[in-house]
Amino acid sequence: MDTKEKFISFYTIVRKDVFRIVRLWPQTLLPSLVTSTLYFLIFGTFLGSRIGHVGDVPYMNFVMPGLVMLAVVTNAFSNVATTFFTAKFFTRNIEEILVSPTPPWVIIAGFVSGGVVRGLMVGVLVMLASLFFGTFVIHNGAVIFAFLLITSVVFSLAGLVNGIYAKNFDGISIVPTFVLTPMVYLGGVFYSVTILPEPWQTISHFNPIFYIINGFRYGFLGFSDVSLSASFSVLIALAVLLFLANLYLMKKGLGLKQ
Repeated sequence: MDTKEKFISFYTIVRKDVFRIVRLWPQTLLPSLVTSTLYFLIFGTFLGSRIGHVGDVPYMNFVMPGLVMLAVVTNAFSNVATTFFTAKFFTRNIEEILVSPTPPWVIIAGFVSGGVVRGLMVGVLVMLASLFFGTFVIHNGAVIFAFLLITSVVFSLAGLVNGIYAKNFDGISIVPTFVLTPMVYLGGVFYSVTILPEPWQTISHFNPIFYIINGFRYGFLGFSDVSLSASFSVLIALAVLLFLANLYLMKKGLGLKQ
């Protein structure tokens, strides 16, 4: 395939997914917005008024970055996992894509881009919703955008791995429920890791989402529990490893060939 044909293949995959996201917005965008609003109301407003500040920062401002990332991570992951699983078992159009001359990396980029679009859309909506419960300052807008984008890429890639291996709907729901959500909650959404006793402080540093939340928090507040370079390094390493894993699975046809 020449460059133009590759772009057409990529664009077709992305367009189909984005149209689905927009058309089914009550299912794809609204639930996370409602859930995040409840979090802001309960944790940011009710509990936040009792907790007061974390350092010099109002508690609402402290938890907001973590709640945004919770929405981004779960939506990017579930979007790609569900879309790929549906294409594999129900519409079966993945077979048409695989037998076409479309390179594996283009297929990966197409499905992942759909997850990135949904992750970014949900992230922006949740940030806008947080304005109804308080104000936040932006310390570094470039860092905020970079973490939103790369986090969406990482968990879209992770969702694709899940979608490739899943054999039923339980297979694509068990990971977000029993793996991703606990990792996000234990990654420092509602607290600073510095208040934890040992060995929990050390254990927290093995949770990759800990670095994502803290890097994103730095973009708003200008501080985090770990260095910004460490957070970026973890994100980039995850993106590379997951892309290579997907590329291997696509080329070998593992979980794809019936």
